[in-house]
This record gives sequence, C-alpha cells and structure tokens, in this order.
Amino acid sequence: MNYDFDTPVDRTGTDSMKWSVGAHELPLWVADMDFHTAPEIRETLMKRVAHGVFGYTEVPDSWYNAYASWWSARHHFDIRKEWLLFTTGVVPAISSIVRKLTSVGEHVLIQSPVYNIFYNSIVNNGRHILESPLVYEEGSYSIDFADLEEKLSRPQTSLMILCNPHNPVGKIWDKETLAEIGRLCRKHHVVVLSDEIHCDLTDPEAAYIPFASVSKECRDNSVTCLSPTKAFNLAGIQSAAVCIPDEHVRHKVNRALNTDEVAEPNAFAAVAAASAFTEGGPWLDALREYLYRNKRLVRSYIAEHIPDIHVVPSDATYLLWLDCRKITRNSEDLQHFLRERVGLYLSEGSHYGTGGEGFLRMNTACPGSILEKALSRLSRGIIEYPAREKQETGDL
Repeated sequence: MNYDFDTPVDRTGTDSMKWSVGAHELPLWVADMDFHTAPEIRETLMKRVAHGVFGYTEVPDSWYNAYASWWSARHHFDIRKEWLLFTTGVVPAISSIVRKLTSVGEHVLIQSPVYNIFYNSIVNNGRHILESPLVYEEGSYSIDFADLEEKLSRPQTSLMILCNPHNPVGKIWDKETLAEIGRLCRKHHVVVLSDEIHCDLTDPEAAYIPFASVSKECRDNSVTCLSPTKAFNLAGIQSAAVCIPDEHVRHKVNRALNTDEVAEPNAFAAVAAASAFTEGGPWLDALREYLYRNKRLVRSYIAEHIPDIHVVPSDATYLLWLDCRKITRNSEDLQHFLRERVGLYLSEGSHYGTGGEGFLRMNTACPGSILEKALSRLSRGIIEYPAREKQETGDL
C-alpha cells in the first residue's frame, strides 16, 4: 500500500499543543508528527467509536500479545505477559517510578543533554538531579564511563534514567555500551529506568537494542517504558506499557501506578496500541523511509546554505540536534530570535540540561514541503541574527 506523507494536514482548530502558535509561525518543536496515523489504526478506532458505548475498560489479551509479538519479531526480545503493566503514558509512569523506587533527597542520575521532562519528574518529586554529561567530541556523543561510575557509586544515587535511543541527540546505544551501563548499575545497586519510547523510529537500516535484552544483569535490574504513541503519532490516546522482568520490582511499580491512578486504559488506549503493533508495520516502515529522507534533506541543505551549523549524526528519532555554537552559545536567545523574526519555532538546547547550550532541536516529522519552508526560514534567520556581528567583533 502507498501511504501519503506529502500532503500537509491542517491541524488548526484541533486544540493541538504543537500548533497553538501565531498564524505566521511554523512549529518544529515538540515531538509530535504532522501526519495522519496508520489507516489500519484509524479504522480500528472508528469501529470502536461506532459501537457507541465507552465505559470502564479492561486491558485485553490482545494488548499483551501485540507487545510480545512486536518486540519478538522487530527487536528480538521475548517479553512475557506477566512482565507488562499498562499505563497511561511514559511520563506519568516515570514520575510514579521515581516516587516509588527512590526516597526524597536521593539522587536520580541522567545523561545530559537529555529529554527535558526527566528533570521535572525528578525535581517535582523532591529528588536531586545528578548529571553525568555525555561527551561531545568531533561532532558526536559518547559516555564518560569513569564519570558515570563515580556518580553511580555515590550512596544517595538510587536510580538512573536511561534514554534509549537518546533524545535529543538521536544516538542508538550499542550492546557493549548498554552492557557496561547494566554492569555498573548492578555493581552500585542502582536501578535502571529505561525510556525506550523512540525505539521504533530508527533509520531504515538501523535497529535499537532493548536494554533488558542485553544481559541477565540488565534484565533483572531494569524497568522499561514502552509505547506506540511516538512511532504511530498517538500521543493523545494516552497508551503505554512498563516492562519489568523482576517480580519484586514489578510489584512495587504496579502499586505505584495504581496509587497514582495511571494504570487503567480509556476506551481507545488498548485497542489503538494492539492495532499499531499487529497491523501498523508496513505503514511504519514507509514512515521511517520518509523521515530518513527528511533528515537527509536537512543535512544537505544546512551543509550547503548554513555551514556554521553542524547537524549531529543521528540514527534514530525524527529529531535533529543542531550545533549552533559557531553562531552563539545562547540557544535561548537564538530560539527566541528565530521565532520572532522568521516565525520558525524550534526547541532551545538549554532546556535539555548541561551540554545543551548553543544547540537547537528540530522536529523533521512533517511533509517535505513544510520542512523546506522551515529550512528557508532558518537560513534567513541565521543571516539576520545579530549575535553574528557581536561574535565577529569579539563582544561574545
């Protein structure tokens, strides 16, 4: 089947958070795609709507089977039914898990720059953020394992939130890296909470490795958050899963999700997820090809027209991490300038913690024609950006 990703979808008047912007603005910020979801999922939801009764809903066997089959076939990881817990979203689950598996005042370790909402889940619950910044050398990222182990070894460190693949830098962590993270966390009695929501958005020839699949150490000392919402553009459906092989940890997390009332599906959450994982494969593969072309378009355009920006290599997600430090270290100022001057709304890098200064995050999940307009605006905005003059005169 041919899927149409080229035709723009008018999202005005739909209460879209992404498109709640000025009439002249082009939003490429929040991780939300401007595509219709797979037609198979839409048909499933329309059938459910046609039934007309939307009462309290249980999680059906089809939901468990869909997750298990998808991860076995796509990611070579066998998930048992009893390992899975339904939850309304990855972010609510992360906050619940932080509250249950750590105590007030303890450290939660993250690898910055990283998804900004991790910070909220830690600080809002009275825990301390402990950053082990990624190493950025020659335009790409790696882990400083000496720094990571030193911080894991601190007595107050009880949880590490892993982003796999990593948002915003688009890094797919290899098996050796994940195994070493697992070894160090087990050694220092730190549980790994792995956010794998972007796992199905890899480039066509790339594949992610589930953290829990790497070793017994990783499997038995981890909690993994999974969801079809990012890959299939279903964020508003509020559907996710937590995979926990260890029975003792699973019991704790199950109680946390229920205590926080984020363990019950709405009438559409389970059927949408089951449809995505049983029928959505061809659509997703076509989407991945389209996103790959979009990412290549951004790289080639910026290399030709905006050479002072470096596009960080990315094998996953539809987000691109733009190194703008030759232009300015103040990503907040640059982001605001681009939005006000040319109507291009990107995410400022400083929101993602240490190491994000001087970077912007761009969402490429939109029709190519929209992306071309965005790139034209970016080029114009960088030319007009006043910090360029300050840098050349030594005022920066």
